[in-house]
Amino acid sequence: MSFKKLLIALYLFVFCFSFAETHEGTAEAAKDEVYNPVPFIMHHIADAHNWHLWGEGHNSVGISLPVILWDNGLKVFSSEKFGHEEEKVAEVDGNFYKVHHNKIYSTDANGTLNIHDGHPTNNEPLDFSITKVVAQMMLAAIILLIIGFASAASYKKSQVPSGIAKFIEPLVVFVRDDIALQNIGSVRYRKYVPYLVTLFLFIWLLNILGLLPGAANTTGNIAFTMVLSVFTLLIVNLSGRKTYWMHMLDPLGKNMPFGGKILIYIILIPVELLGIITKPFALMIRLFANMTAGHIIIMSLISLIFIMKTYFITPVSLGLALFIYVLEVLVAALQAYIFTMLTALFIGSAVEEPHHDH
Repeated sequence: MSFKKLLIALYLFVFCFSFAETHEGTAEAAKDEVYNPVPFIMHHIADAHNWHLWGEGHNSVGISLPVILWDNGLKVFSSEKFGHEEEKVAEVDGNFYKVHHNKIYSTDANGTLNIHDGHPTNNEPLDFSITKVVAQMMLAAIILLIIGFASAASYKKSQVPSGIAKFIEPLVVFVRDDIALQNIGSVRYRKYVPYLVTLFLFIWLLNILGLLPGAANTTGNIAFTMVLSVFTLLIVNLSGRKTYWMHMLDPLGKNMPFGGKILIYIILIPVELLGIITKPFALMIRLFANMTAGHIIIMSLISLIFIMKTYFITPVSLGLALFIYVLEVLVAALQAYIFTMLTALFIGSAVEEPHHDH
């Protein structure tokens, strides 16, 4: 068995062990009930104010993260006040807060939530907390900085790459030559290479980290993919040349008298301008949906053991989960490539030189 297969098998073993440990008590208490995997799956893919690793209740192991609120002043405290399962009421400077569906609400000392149409009506303070998704994003940024400085240090010693630079250089060259150059053009592609390389490595690293046991599903968080898409939206439109905006506002050009274009432009121009938003929106949804779907499928396959209440299904369940997990390793790189390539394509359309008829 190769080293990669061994790592994947070990991951599935740890994941299944954690899964079984977490639900052992509830399974014994409700043998006759049909197991519902949805709460566990949603808990796994959702963000949280503490980084839960494994276990349940007092036996759970996790990392308490800082909670930063603005509620008539700055409130900073540890998420440990909410408890491991975020079921406790946190008291800070005489104010009380409770977590409900990963959102923090102001409550009384008893943690009372006034529910209307399924949603609390309590005051919701501004939340700037370092959540699990944010913490993993910061971890990925630190790893990239370490890799970047280590690669730069190797080139100071010699022009021949050594150490981590041997792995990074082909990726940088790939993004530069096969993504930036091919989609933006030889005239202006160089100034966009740093952003595209960072984008590719950042998404890829977060995708890989998200596959580790206990990790956060950062790229499966739509707020994260939305921010990346907004960056693309700003860079594309701030880089747009005159020809790019003229194509938006006057797509027919001089091919038709202005009087004849008015009725067409009533429909055509709004559609063209809508394309400015739909392009990054498609990037946002594509990355979010693909990474979230992989996590849901893997956990759903493992949940078959508990749904069917028999260990005879285990080989089939784990075999299919292993197959999907291997696909997810490939999808991690593929989604980073697609996001970066489409970003370069959109930039290329914005900075494209005007075509002249000969």
